[in-house]
Order: sequence, then C-alpha cells, then structure tokens
Amino acid sequence: MTTETTLQNFVKRYTEIRQHSVDICKPLEIEDYVVQPIVDVSPPKWHLGHTTWFFETFILIPNVPGYEVFDTQYNFVFNSYYETVGARVIRTDRGNLSRPSVSDVYKYRKYVDEKMQNFLTSDLMNENIEALLELGLNHEQQHQELLLTDIKFILGHNPLFPVYKKEIKEQKKFYKHSEMIQFFEGIYEIGFEGEGFCFDNELGRHKVYLNDFEISQQLITNGEYLEFMNAKGYSDFRHWHAEGWDWVKQNNAKSPLYWHFIEGKWMYYTLEGLQEIDLDEPLCHINFFEASAFASWKEMRLPTEAEWEVASTHFEWGKRWEWTNSAYLPYPGFKKEAGAVGEYNGKFMVNQTVLRGASEATPAGHSRNTYRNFFPTHLQWQFTGIRLAK
Repeated sequence: MTTETTLQNFVKRYTEIRQHSVDICKPLEIEDYVVQPIVDVSPPKWHLGHTTWFFETFILIPNVPGYEVFDTQYNFVFNSYYETVGARVIRTDRGNLSRPSVSDVYKYRKYVDEKMQNFLTSDLMNENIEALLELGLNHEQQHQELLLTDIKFILGHNPLFPVYKKEIKEQKKFYKHSEMIQFFEGIYEIGFEGEGFCFDNELGRHKVYLNDFEISQQLITNGEYLEFMNAKGYSDFRHWHAEGWDWVKQNNAKSPLYWHFIEGKWMYYTLEGLQEIDLDEPLCHINFFEASAFASWKEMRLPTEAEWEVASTHFEWGKRWEWTNSAYLPYPGFKKEAGAVGEYNGKFMVNQTVLRGASEATPAGHSRNTYRNFFPTHLQWQFTGIRLAK
C-alpha cells in the first residue's frame, strides 16, 4: 500500500518537475516553439506535449475508470517511438505541426496535471503504479535536458544569435594542468545497486576485468582543443576513424558546433548569446569522431564506460556528458520489460556510443555515475566533452 508520506512526495515532485519544463520555455517567443531545424531536434512545443502524453497514456487512461482523453488525435501527434501504442507523426514532421497551437498544448498540460493531481491523492493510486510514475518523472527530466539542447540548436542556428536567457549561473574553474589518476589491473564491479530509481539499462551489476589504466582528472578545455585545430587536426586523416573522416569531408568540418571565426576571433554561441571563446572552459558540443580524433592526436584514447564508472569517484563530473569508447550494449542479464515500457532503452542498443556523467543542462537530482546515456557517433548537439585515458 502506498503510504501517505510517499503520496505527498510524489505530488510534490510531480508538481515541481512539471513546472520546471514550463519554466525552461518561459524565455521563448511563440515562434520559437515550432521550429525544427534538423531531424534530431524536436520543437519545444512537441516536448511539452509528449511528456504530457506519457502521463495520460500510461497512467491515467489505464488506471482511471471512465477517463476522458483531452483530444483523441494527440496520441498520433505526441507518441514518440512507441510502436505498442500505435501510429504517430514521423519524427521529421514534428516541425510541420502548426496545430495544435502552443496555447492548446498548455491547456493539455493543465488538463492532465489536474487529472494527475486528483489521481495521486485518490484511492486509485497504489504501489503497483509507483514504478511507472517514477519512470514518467525521470522521462520528463530527460526531456527537460533535451529541451535545452534543442532550444540552443534552434536559437544557435538563427543568424541573429538571439539570447535565450541572461545571467545563466555557471561555475567557472581555471585548469592549470590535468593530472592523470592511475588504476591497477583487477576485477571491479559496475552497474546500479541500492535504493532509488535507475533505468533498466543500468541494472545487472556485474564484474569486469580492467587492465592498468590512467584517466585524466580534468576535462579537455577549449584552449586545448584549439591547439588541435591549429595543428590542422581537421585535415589530418591519420587521427580519424574512416567514418569520421567521411563526416569531416562531407560536412567540411573545421570546429566544434557553435564555434564561429569572426574578425580574427573564435566566437561561441551560448544560451546567453554569442561570446568570445573562453579558453579555460571545458570543451562542449563535439561528436564521438572529434573526441576520438583529438585523443589520437594527443596519443591517448577515450576511456571505456567501465573505466569511467570505476574512476568516477576520484574526479569531478557533471559539467559535460563524456564520450566513452564503448558501444551501447546490454549488461549481462538485461531483459526488456513487457509492453511499451520495454521499448524505452533496449530497442536502441545498436549503432550507439555510450556517454557518461551529466551536463550543465541536466536537471537537479537526475545524475548518477551509473547513468548510461547513448548517442550516434556523428551528433554534436548534446552538451558533450572529452576526458582522456591511456
């Protein structure tokens, strides 16, 4: 039975997390809500609708007798990739949805939030639904991070380089040098254990054998990466994977995402607008190809995800999602859940590379050193950085 304290905690967290999504969008103009510059970026309006659809579809409809959906067409509009739940708008067409309007989407959120508040304080709420509700809250937090990455891409590809928000608080640290932390060969354990939430891809704590390795205490800075660029790193095929070299040539790549060489200076688009590159800040927005090429140029490598997790308690992390040299694969004993929930992680365990850590865009309370993020090797738009190993 769900206790009163547990219910109150769910109501509080539900309210706070749902409000945070709205707060992220407050600086936007109406026109910003609909833009989809590339297939990987979803319009902010769609994120707001999709996260609402999740609670309506997976919690309210199955568990509230006689529940009346807000709009029967929204399942087609806001379903993301759940084949179990039915047909949907293809991802490339999300930016074509001038309707439902932004105001309609906010009405949808208000409607579902009121129904969820009633549900969470009723006898219908029970411990069998707790895990799904927890998943829904963490799902919304994932989309809050995607909201920021997508908003940055939308505004960062506007030729006016508009400011999203002034005075974004960000801790800055000057890195004088980067020491290497040494670990000796042996058997270690990785994977989630203990109380609290985790995604299914973190489960199955297991032993791994690691050879001797060293890992950097600090992330690579803009200044260090600029040295790679000045050394013609983008034109030296020796440091690139074959697919990475194809990506360089096809995209005429010369710098990380959001870098612009203007009047003899490297400028960088931030959520506070276009600014001169801060050489001491951790590098951001590079893909796996770039990270690997830089590591090769430094005669080092990227850590495996097992090395990263084992070492993570010995350095600060959370500023950037950090590329590893590990393919996104299931842990021993991984088993997909039945139904739509089983589509959450397992179906993506192919052609993806693991990112570890968190970033400045990650919501508070949504970080774990066992968290297994994953992205295709060519994408730059996530808040990604580099930590070297050897």
